[in-house]
Amino acid sequence: MTICKARRMLRPLRRDMVRLVQELVRTDSVNRPPLGAETRAQTVLRDFFRKWKIRPEMYSLDFLQSSGHHCVRGDRNYKGRKNLAVRFAGTGRGRSLLLNGHIDTVPAGGGGWSDSPWSGKLRQGRIYGLGSFDMKAGVAAQAAVMAALQSAGVRLGGDLFFESVVDEEWGGGGGTLAGRLRGDNADAAVISEGTQLQILRASRGGFVIDLHVSAGDASAYFSQSEVVSPAVPLGRLLGWVDSWVARRQSIRTDGAYAGVSDPAPVQVLAVEANRMDRDIPLSVPTRGAIRAYFQFLPEEDADAVIGEIRQSLLEFQASDPFFGQHSMEWKPLYDPPLLGHELEETHPWTECMRSSAQHVQGTEPVISAAPYPCDAFLLQREFGIPTLLFGPCGGGAHNPDEYVEAKSVITTAEVLLTAALEWCKG
Repeated sequence: MTICKARRMLRPLRRDMVRLVQELVRTDSVNRPPLGAETRAQTVLRDFFRKWKIRPEMYSLDFLQSSGHHCVRGDRNYKGRKNLAVRFAGTGRGRSLLLNGHIDTVPAGGGGWSDSPWSGKLRQGRIYGLGSFDMKAGVAAQAAVMAALQSAGVRLGGDLFFESVVDEEWGGGGGTLAGRLRGDNADAAVISEGTQLQILRASRGGFVIDLHVSAGDASAYFSQSEVVSPAVPLGRLLGWVDSWVARRQSIRTDGAYAGVSDPAPVQVLAVEANRMDRDIPLSVPTRGAIRAYFQFLPEEDADAVIGEIRQSLLEFQASDPFFGQHSMEWKPLYDPPLLGHELEETHPWTECMRSSAQHVQGTEPVISAAPYPCDAFLLQREFGIPTLLFGPCGGGAHNPDEYVEAKSVITTAEVLLTAALEWCKG
């Protein structure tokens, strides 16, 4: 059976797989737009592949800025940033497959970590650290698939591509886009985000908007003049956001998100006026801001929804005594917005992954939809590559004490190798 073959091929890599996750976590690859520091982590992957006698290619993303593609973000700088790719040519008799994962992480944040965010510690079966779950473990599982095939001398019928891309966080997408523009395309793709070993056949779109407002004059403090504060009016602005929470919760869909209680979430990510640390003098704030996150269903027209949101904000502003006099600044965190994607449950690639996961895990896998946006829409909507998400178990993504379960990384690799052997066979 294919699963027996996959397990046998991966057995020599089990320890190396866990060590690779730890080494990747210990390597800072934080993405801070417009730049990212991903190259050192890519060299860790390069060295892993070389150990298994694979020659990866690290290539520059400089060409993105001049590509003219509408998904290239103008606020990003790709100078010095590199993707890492491996291609195993098939015999020409089978379907091709792309293993895609991002190597960049968000910043570690302001604190709260039990150990260093880059500790990579293994405790009670969990590997801890920034990016462990999102998604260096998934990248390591995919890399192990390539190493297992190389070590066993197996040549597939169709081409198999692996890519570790930069700039997925903060809605970038530049690394995944670069891979497509250079011609690394396939008949199907899997992104190994952390999915709790579920097969996710859809992802949401997303749009983050910062709303800033200024009021009053700080020089009026301790004078006879009134100091106008935006702090209390921000509460009413949060009420406007809350009205959109209820509005979006009422959406009905027949797609992959049918039955989800909050199919298109709206969330407040940050509220800002004065900080409460002792380095800030006691004073009335003259500026305020909120950061709101709107998600979209795959079938929605994201631009149309954003238009409705903006018109609603203008109406709120006109009706509010404070905001009617003090206009808000509308600042998208990234533009254009991220889009959703959805692959049919009956699609041959979905069925191949379902069968592979069932044989590896011994139970029928959950097939569901992702609670987040990712690069999947670039693969499927922009380049027509049927795309699924499948990856290990863990928790705490983008938060202190993020972790991944080491055993699930091995299971992820077993499912992916089983699927590759089936999908790409001649």
